[in-house]
Amino acid sequence: MRICRCAFLMCFVAIFSFDGVFAGTTMIVTKGASADGSMIAAHSYNGDLADASIVFVPAKDWQAGAVRPVYASAAANGDITQYNAFLMPRISDKNRAEGYNYIGVKRTKPIGYIPQVSHTYAYLDANYGIINEYGLMFGECSNNSLFANEPDPNKRIFYGAELSRVALERAQTARQAIEIIGSLVEKYGYYGPGETLALADGDEAWVMEIAPSPEGKSGLWVAQKVQDGHFFVAAEEFRIRDIVENSSMQMRSSNLFTVAEKYKIRKPQDIEQPMDWLLTVSAGEKNHPYYSLRRLWRAFSLVSPSLKLSPWVKDGYTRDYPFSIKPDKKIKLETIRALYRDHYEETEFDLTKGIAAGAFGNPNRYFSSTDIRNYEQQNIKLEGAWETPISDSNTLYAYISQNKPNMLFGFNAISWIALDTTAESVFVPLAVSQLPEIYGRGNPSAYEADSAYWIYNTPAEFANVRYNYIVKDIRERADIYEKNSERIIAESSKQLLAAAKADAQKAALEFSKVLNKNALTVFGEWRNLFFELLVKYNQGYINSLQEMSQKEGYSQEWLKKTNYKDGPINYTR
Repeated sequence: MRICRCAFLMCFVAIFSFDGVFAGTTMIVTKGASADGSMIAAHSYNGDLADASIVFVPAKDWQAGAVRPVYASAAANGDITQYNAFLMPRISDKNRAEGYNYIGVKRTKPIGYIPQVSHTYAYLDANYGIINEYGLMFGECSNNSLFANEPDPNKRIFYGAELSRVALERAQTARQAIEIIGSLVEKYGYYGPGETLALADGDEAWVMEIAPSPEGKSGLWVAQKVQDGHFFVAAEEFRIRDIVENSSMQMRSSNLFTVAEKYKIRKPQDIEQPMDWLLTVSAGEKNHPYYSLRRLWRAFSLVSPSLKLSPWVKDGYTRDYPFSIKPDKKIKLETIRALYRDHYEETEFDLTKGIAAGAFGNPNRYFSSTDIRNYEQQNIKLEGAWETPISDSNTLYAYISQNKPNMLFGFNAISWIALDTTAESVFVPLAVSQLPEIYGRGNPSAYEADSAYWIYNTPAEFANVRYNYIVKDIRERADIYEKNSERIIAESSKQLLAAAKADAQKAALEFSKVLNKNALTVFGEWRNLFFELLVKYNQGYINSLQEMSQKEGYSQEWLKKTNYKDGPINYTR
């Protein structure tokens, strides 16, 4: 039972009057590109302070004739009050999961219903579905599309959030998930902005992209397979380009060509040439130039520097960056963690440098009202813009999900979850099972001492005080716990696999208990870390048991940029 301890919402506004920023970067590492042969799907959710709860949705059996409610999603464009769909909590429905059983909170109203299947699978849920018990994994980013439709119970009931959940409930593979999502979009309609969904199982990885249709009914979609041995990244702009007829590497909606030609949005217009999906449905990058493409360049350049990709392109529809790339060397889990902590360090776009980084090299930049408007659609002349890194200052959570196809069922599906800003947090592995209650308390509007979100948030916020010093301490501690978690997974898997031959279900349950115990240990250590940092950096000094009040203040480089030299050093003017 979830008890409401405070008012969750500060304002109620209708869809599309919301000025929030929802950003994110999603990645896929195919099994042929990963160092350990696992498939990886990763995602960061960057946006206004929304629901940071991680919820376990159990497997269930359903009676014949049952229906499944479809909920509107505030992740699309903000609070949708007519359906009690809010940023916090994202869903209020005890029938969906015990983690959504909020007492004293209005139940979310369905925007529609679809027929229920006889059995649904267990999965981990956040603002979008994460991973199910079979190791089907999702990543996501929303895109700037030419058309954006509001939800309508008669025409459009689905957005990417509920689509990902239905797929996790019903599919074991990425192909099955695409077929399910595609049929739902075409039959029940799609609203909100465009979406890129990264889907992967233990064998295949696909990218599915959905755009609102100009006809205002069913959405348009395409899907493209990520070649094995390749790495894929998307950062809030559609990534699929040419639609190739009869390709085994692609799928598409049945109405794509007819709608595009009827509403004269097909690009190029010459039907003898392949349709360019990006040009046909996209309104370009969000917010400002390079808002998306710089992150593509950075991820590709770090994974495959031999490509020597340029960070500068002609426009937001460039073909300079391929759909996916082959990495220079096999990608380790720690490489993906490092990507999600990146601020363009050691490049010309390094956010730890310059006057905006302050005295202590702080890469975090905060939004003003002019930063969150779409320059393409509103034709706004921008006075300036910050670079948008993969590790954004308003990251709510990120995860790196793994499917290890060589492992037994129950041991193969793991999601490494980092709450709050990834550069100042720690990735903790969780199984698809009942989670510690601390992960279900993700309310950003009220501090709770037993909330994983707040315990991981506190050192991250404190790091802004003296960033270049404090972040080193945080990273050192995160590295210890992440490596220890990898060791625990390897050792417990080896020990329990023998027991799994006698009772697979019991062994899988024990494995999840091991990961939960580890998660609680890291939670406790991270709570202590904040107090350690508070003592160490108290009153602007660096303090230790060996030496208190060490004076490590501003650098000479920073002092030269200030009026320090004009200070009162004598009694004359």
